[in-house]
Amino acid sequence: MLKKIDWYIIKKFLGTFFYSIALLSVIIIVFDVSEKVDDFIENDAPFNKIVFQYYMNFIPMFINTFSYLFTFIAVIFFTSKLAMNTEIIAILSSGVSFNRLLYPYFLSALTLTIMSFLLANFVIPTANISSREFKDQYIEKLTKNKDQHIHLQISPGTFAYVESYNAFTNTGVKFSLEKFDENRSLVYKLNSAKMVYDTATGKWNIFNYYIREISSKGETLRKGAQLDTLINLRPSDLFIKKEVFEEMNYFEIRDYIAEQKMKGNPNILDFEVEKHKRVAFPFATLIMTIIGVAISSKKVRGGIGLHLGVGIALAFLFILIMQISTVFAVSGNLSPGLAAWLPNIIFGVVALYLYLRSLR
Repeated sequence: MLKKIDWYIIKKFLGTFFYSIALLSVIIIVFDVSEKVDDFIENDAPFNKIVFQYYMNFIPMFINTFSYLFTFIAVIFFTSKLAMNTEIIAILSSGVSFNRLLYPYFLSALTLTIMSFLLANFVIPTANISSREFKDQYIEKLTKNKDQHIHLQISPGTFAYVESYNAFTNTGVKFSLEKFDENRSLVYKLNSAKMVYDTATGKWNIFNYYIREISSKGETLRKGAQLDTLINLRPSDLFIKKEVFEEMNYFEIRDYIAEQKMKGNPNILDFEVEKHKRVAFPFATLIMTIIGVAISSKKVRGGIGLHLGVGIALAFLFILIMQISTVFAVSGNLSPGLAAWLPNIIFGVVALYLYLRSLR
């Protein structure tokens, strides 16, 4: 059963969190508008799209990105005030254990953790589809063509090659498709001068094609001017869209990684790191809450200022470790899973140490 002191702490915790993040959201939006106003004017971005398509979808992403940071600051801020007013001492002196004191903090942090998980994996990816469409049209181009000579495995034993592809016209030059049997013997090969994707039918239009089929009975050859065909190849496989994982929920990222591994695409480390971060990131809220309570629950000389200084330093150290581990995962040999969880592991040890110290 929650008691009055529990509700008091929960209201202080969540109230401080949402107030601080709402205040900073307004400040960030003002700075972002001042930075992008030239792009908005130059590209004639409509006001209603700026507000509702871009910034209304920007707010959930901002809240989630800095949720653990503001959780930490909120905990330190109001807990330090309780400690300076000797309220923490009064609570503990009345027979309440430190573990019992942590209970309302844990409930609040768990609520924010669940909120962060749902935002990161389901709400924000949906919102990003609209905001990225606006960004691509009015701020910066997110789509660019891949380098030439694109090789892909589109299904087991089936390989596609495109010399070059234009994402804006959905046109590929010098396309070939090869199929091999279980003995790795060539059984089918298609060559064409050009391929064009029909967005209405989802089919590829193949021009000036030449098909060679090999079987136990011999070879058959045929050619033609045009052929409409279904191929397990999507236009998105042939061009690069910057940070496209922002538009994918957790299950879509997972399926995309499996599909690209099957196609032999080695450039999926960003997606693997993102998939693990979608799970690891929310748990930082719980860890930072424990650290925040352990640091700020004791009355010290220097008061709230000292607690906030230590807290902000630890928060930015967490961000630094997260960025470094991500770089090593993408550019080095660090496992994507370890890269995503490394900040939580390090600060989890710190949280455990501070927690055990607070029990003394």
